[in-house]
Amino acid sequence: QLKLVESGGGLVQPGRSLRLSCATSGFTFSAYSYSWVRQAPGKGPEWFAAINPGGDRPHYAEAVKGRFTISRDNARNTTYLQMNNLKPEDTALYYCAARRFWLVTGTTPGDYDVWGQGTQVTVSS
Repeated sequence: QLKLVESGGGLVQPGRSLRLSCATSGFTFSAYSYSWVRQAPGKGPEWFAAINPGGDRPHYAEAVKGRFTISRDNARNTTYLQMNNLKPEDTALYYCAARRFWLVTGTTPGDYDVWGQGTQVTVSS
């Protein structure tokens, strides 16, 4: 069974940091690109970060560029999202998604081969 499990979400004050993890099972981690998609309350889903199988070409949406860093550890079958200088507008349900080979910027499960269950991030004082 192809599976992605996100973890690391929680409640954090503005300006602080969080690191999300996305652990995989049931498929060859190194052959996939990984994206992060988030959905804020009352808003549509938003793609904001992705990384290719080689890990050398991360891509970011403007809203998070310079604050978030996506990375991957092929030995641990895990991708990470380091989020710094968090803002209240970063509050959302964060999803990890995987697509075999191709790096995509889609926002729905149909754009990917595997989609996680999500982890909540709340930024509030």
